Amino acid sequence: MVQAYILIQTEVGKAAQVAKDVRGITGVSEAEDVTGPYDVIVRAEAKNVDELGRLVVARIQGVEGITRTLTCPVVHL
Repeated sequence: MVQAYILIQTEVGKAAQVAKDVRGITGVSEAEDVTGPYDVIVRAEAKNVDELGRLVVARIQGVEGITRTLTCPVVHL
């Protein structure tokens, strides 16, 4: 299982709606609108890195109002 934080920048005024929309995507366990350089932080999980990539590109980046994402996989040592 691969877990990651996905940092999202949105169009102005869209953070709350983006967080709400992303919460409904299978594989997303949390989505919160925040302040700072990113507008929404998402915690997601997938079976492997390839599936995580498909989740981000095909599902999350398709949400209206998102302008940029940064995926940060969790490292378990």
